[in-house]
Amino acid sequence: MLSERVEKGTGVTLSAVSLIVVFSLFLLCLFLFREGFVFFEKYPFLEFFSGEYWYPTSSNPRFGLIPLILGTLLVTFGSMCVAIPIGLASAIYISEIASPGSAFFLKSVVEILAGIPSVVFGFFGLVVMVPLIQDLFGLATGQTALTGAIILGVMALPTVISISEDAISSVPKSLKDGALALGSTKWQTIYKVVMPAALSGITASIMLGMGRAIGETMTVMMVTGNMAIIPGFPEGIIQPVRTMTATIALEMGEVPQGSDHYHALFAVGIVLFILTFLINMVADYVKRRFRLMDQ
Repeated sequence: MLSERVEKGTGVTLSAVSLIVVFSLFLLCLFLFREGFVFFEKYPFLEFFSGEYWYPTSSNPRFGLIPLILGTLLVTFGSMCVAIPIGLASAIYISEIASPGSAFFLKSVVEILAGIPSVVFGFFGLVVMVPLIQDLFGLATGQTALTGAIILGVMALPTVISISEDAISSVPKSLKDGALALGSTKWQTIYKVVMPAALSGITASIMLGMGRAIGETMTVMMVTGNMAIIPGFPEGIIQPVRTMTATIALEMGEVPQGSDHYHALFAVGIVLFILTFLINMVADYVKRRFRLMDQ
């Protein structure tokens, strides 16, 4: 009787917590979209989304999202170019090659790396990476998209490594033994059997790492230069840029409440929310698709 009461109480508690989380998320979305849609009553969404200039405080305010979107995408995809190869190589080494002692030590280091505050990464980038990039490329400033991409790539590593390592470790040992029995080498077994079998988890780790990079604020504020300009190609990677998250963080504290600029920042938040939501949806779709293929 007591166990039934405990079980029923636990179920009710978990249901209540879930409802609180969902309701809180609903209120957050309601507040964000309510404040953001006020801006679109004066400025059409397409004009805002395709605008090339972000001059919210000039005598003739212009609210163009293109520089912020391109800056965000440039830094994010640059960080993935750093995080994906290093993260996957580390996950493969920890799961398939390293000794148990070495694997335990490396996993501990990864967990410590995940716990470092983002402001510490930003300070390291400002003190170490910014002068290095400036001297290496002979730039006027080292606060560029490349600097932000490198630091964000390092910050995304724990996510990519941890989830990828779990996915690789979950591959049945029988698949590996079967490949080895058929004459495959250890490396052939890894990239022809283990990696395809763990592809759903690896994809999820990449998408979550990308979500971490898109949502990061403090680090990009400190190392990317915060210039709302459309980066060129291909030199844009060594130009100062501004991301959507940095724009909201930098300007929200000084903007008059209720002004067009105020509501424009909420509109930027809506676009950022939708972008992150789509990334999570794609990750979930890919994960489900690969699971069905495996079955």
